Amino acid sequence: MSTASPDRANRTEKAIIRSRPALFLLYLLLVLAWVHAPARAAPAPVALLTVSGAIGPASADYISRGIARAEREGAQLVVLQMDTPGGLDLSMRTIIKAILAAQVPVATFVGPQGARAASAGTYILYASHVAAMAPGTNLGAATPVAVGGGEQPERPQREPQPEKDAPAPRTKGEPAGEPTTSPSTRKQVNDAAAYIRGLAQMRGRNMEWAERAVREAVSLSAEEAVKQNVVDLVARDVNDLLSQLDGRTINVAGQDRTLETANAQVDSYEPDWRVRFLGVITDPSIALLLMTIGMYGLILEFSNPGVGVPGVLGAISLLLALYALQLLPVNYAGVALILLGLGFMIAEAFVPSFGILGLGGIAAFVTGAVILIDTEVPGYGIPLALILTIAIFCALLVILTVTVMLKTRRRPTVTGQGGLIGSIAEVIDPTPDHGWVTLHGETWRAHSEAPLRREQKVRVTGRDGLVLEVAPIDQDKKGE
Repeated sequence: MSTASPDRANRTEKAIIRSRPALFLLYLLLVLAWVHAPARAAPAPVALLTVSGAIGPASADYISRGIARAEREGAQLVVLQMDTPGGLDLSMRTIIKAILAAQVPVATFVGPQGARAASAGTYILYASHVAAMAPGTNLGAATPVAVGGGEQPERPQREPQPEKDAPAPRTKGEPAGEPTTSPSTRKQVNDAAAYIRGLAQMRGRNMEWAERAVREAVSLSAEEAVKQNVVDLVARDVNDLLSQLDGRTINVAGQDRTLETANAQVDSYEPDWRVRFLGVITDPSIALLLMTIGMYGLILEFSNPGVGVPGVLGAISLLLALYALQLLPVNYAGVALILLGLGFMIAEAFVPSFGILGLGGIAAFVTGAVILIDTEVPGYGIPLALILTIAIFCALLVILTVTVMLKTRRRPTVTGQGGLIGSIAEVIDPTPDHGWVTLHGETWRAHSEAPLRREQKVRVTGRDGLVLEVAPIDQDKKGE
């Protein structure tokens, strides 16, 4: 018994020693698995786009390219934080097309507190996969504004009176309130209503209120919007929004995707130089200034050939102005009047109309600038102060031109046939009846009734072909 126990102990010890490499390898694998587990479990980032102000060509380019960049970089969600009073219809539809075609879910968040998503912002909210609002925000008033110089889409609604003025029942899709004032505006309203109803049906949101927002220009606060199934949730900020969206399943392009946004990294996509530059030149005020600078630069180059700088700057400015105007809802009659007015004011410098062309040009320029932008969307009007400032500047140029012309008209002629008569010449080679004189650096054959002498000053009294008629200057008039 005493001899067997030591042998069993030795065998057990040897077995433990042989198993140590396997235990060590198992321990190493567990450590490696623990180290790499967080890297595999890290959620995909969230892309943040921020839009503040009117929706225009720059906003559409920024959002469209931002969504495309989020897809390339593998973002799990795009958050579009928005505060807008509305915008251009074409730019709004470009943004909505980008959202509907996106391969990554888009959550539009009306924030920060106090922001709004009016007009075009309401359509974008309805098109997004997730619609959220911050407390104290509002949306609605999606009636299309007058485009094309027509009348307003609808007249203001009267407050319904008890019983006798109670609104009559209407069928689904029938315009509420009073009829529109023209067929064109009815078409705009009906098209906008059908468009937003389609977006609401696609996202499972309140279609009836969406149509009322178009036809009756109604608005909702954030809390009321959630109750009426217009938006999905209310969040204090972007972090609160991501916390509430964590674990939610969203259908994107026919596929269900579960969001893991609680601890996701937020990558903010700031507008690049291209978007900023596009935003500057598509400002109607800047476009008007560029057009004015372009016209004056080209005319200055044509009137003083060889300088180069005015022509280069004028051509670039005019092309940028034309590019900006083709992105904006412009009235082409306004463009024609502006160009006509600038042409009249420039022609004043070459045609002796004594201010008639200049005054007509100023009137045409002001009229064209007032009607240039063919929309009532906030942020896309040209301030009257800017129009008057440019007009006053052009008027000063016209006055300066007319003043110089009048002074020039009163001066004696100094060139041609008229410039020779009365000029003082000097005799360089006298002869009995003819001689040679120098005048304005030129040598002329001269004829005089009186005898001439070398270095004598004579006055030109006439001209016969290439011969000047001269007369000696009296001794008491030599200083003249």
